[in-house]
Amino acid sequence: MIAAFPGWARKFLLSRSRLNALAGLCVLLFVVSGLYLYSFREPAAPLDYDFRLHSAPVHPIDHLINAANEQWRILLGQETHSLPNAAVQYRRSRGRHPPPGFAEWYAFAKEKDALIIEELFDQIYHDLSPYWGTEPEELRRQASGFEPRIIVRNQKVLPMGGTPAGWMEAWLGLLRTLEQYLPDFDMPLNGMDEPRVIVPWEDLSEHVAKDYSARRIVDPGQVVSEYMALPDPAVDEPEPYDLKFTNGDGKPYWYLARVACPPDSPSRNSDIVNVDFANPPPELYNYIPLSQDGYIKNWTLAKDPCIRPELQALHGSFVAPTSISTTHQLFPLFGGSKLPINNGILIPPAVYWGDDELFTGGGDHGGEWEDKQDVFFWRGLASGGRNTEETWTRFQRHRFMSTLNATSVATALNSSEHAFVSFRLPDFEYYNLESGRSGELSILLADHADARPTGLACSPVTGNPHCPYTDPFFEITPMVPMQSNYENKYLPDIDGNSFSGRYRAFLLSTSLPIKSTVYNEWHDSRLIPWAHFIPMDTTFMDFYGIMDYLLSNDITAKAVALNGKRWAETVLRKEDMEVYMYRLLLEYARICDDRREFLGYVDDLR
Repeated sequence: MIAAFPGWARKFLLSRSRLNALAGLCVLLFVVSGLYLYSFREPAAPLDYDFRLHSAPVHPIDHLINAANEQWRILLGQETHSLPNAAVQYRRSRGRHPPPGFAEWYAFAKEKDALIIEELFDQIYHDLSPYWGTEPEELRRQASGFEPRIIVRNQKVLPMGGTPAGWMEAWLGLLRTLEQYLPDFDMPLNGMDEPRVIVPWEDLSEHVAKDYSARRIVDPGQVVSEYMALPDPAVDEPEPYDLKFTNGDGKPYWYLARVACPPDSPSRNSDIVNVDFANPPPELYNYIPLSQDGYIKNWTLAKDPCIRPELQALHGSFVAPTSISTTHQLFPLFGGSKLPINNGILIPPAVYWGDDELFTGGGDHGGEWEDKQDVFFWRGLASGGRNTEETWTRFQRHRFMSTLNATSVATALNSSEHAFVSFRLPDFEYYNLESGRSGELSILLADHADARPTGLACSPVTGNPHCPYTDPFFEITPMVPMQSNYENKYLPDIDGNSFSGRYRAFLLSTSLPIKSTVYNEWHDSRLIPWAHFIPMDTTFMDFYGIMDYLLSNDITAKAVALNGKRWAETVLRKEDMEVYMYRLLLEYARICDDRREFLGYVDDLR
């Protein structure tokens, strides 16, 4: 697999594998065992269409969809159906006993009709691994000295400090459904859109190595099954903890970010780009080694800034984020999203737990596929950071709207360089795009694409949806209810200031999400690209090929849309958020406990 990458990528991947050797081995064994244990439950998310019966693949996307659905079948074959079996799978995957409370967690999950597959919880262990390298007493000191946070004492959930309106209330509501099961802990919260913890690679690798070296199956006679109690902060008030947040002293965010990359990675070694905002992006070929004939093959690597140095000039989070408040110290900060280079601990975003129809669409998830328009539809604020007259051309939402704009594309087609100020056209021969070769791409977009801003988000903020320097390029249109999106078959979803809060609703709809992001979320280990959604590269060089394929393969497009919907209804329900949070917090409380190496569940072994 690694041999398929160019030399620099092989070297980088191998350097990362030294950090994650055990985790990689576990995943490999998991997949191989799945080939032998291959069997189906009555699937909670039945496949709407059997891609194995498809005619011989003729397009790169056919191969990707076939492979993704086989991965999904293998995943379904890993479901556990009993507490002892779940405990065995846990020990096999994690190298430790399950945490105390595992039996109660399993009973809760079964009561919620949750699909129990160990791999669905991988994100928890990726996030928590480095914290095994910090002493428990120090973790408790850090967490108890930060606000805002949520605390649990004597199975009661309490807020400490505040976050933006609605966020604290939503997270409190989620934890209060679990409080009767939870041990004591302090849970610091990130109330900002942007993630805030970036640990240098050298420091992080030491912490992760400590986790792997400490993994062992303790003799059941030595196991402790009770968590420690924590002091009441009203009685024993903790000292504030200074995380030494920095704004980078006015330098580009990339200076703060790339220290998280391995020393031999492209982004750690490349120069900081002096971006030419007045001209189109340079030739965008770096995505090709990570693709299959130009389409994303490895979703994880495609989002990784460490091997995508070009992202510093293609995404608002790197060009000019709305705010920068970053620490290079490992700290257990919980939040709804993070960049692959960030640390911290992912939880379901507040907007996913809440009931705001702006993000959920209420109970309406769309009508029949055949009744929808063959349109790639996007509406939203042109957010993504602080765009200015000098920088707006490199913000992801501005670039995407230009990519779908028939007039902009017609201008680019008539240019000798096939370029426009905020985007670049792909190689039509490479993607075998007849509409591009014939000069009819702008006509295709006029018929099948509709991407417009509801506001242009000037910086400095004026409160006016218009913006003098982008008004000539974009036509502002009124906001539409979420339900109106579902009148269209295809729903591109693009990062804003961080993750897009509409993604879960799109997945639950009868339309097909086309996802472009550089952010990670809690559900990433639960979704399979090409099986449950269509991934799109942040360069958008693959968009026209995706559009051409989907418009020409309506049956396949429908199948991916409905398979994704049924899977989201199985693993992304609010009940699944509860099950995920319950397990995450048992694990977090164990890491913060002085006896953490001996804490565990072993009743199945006695």
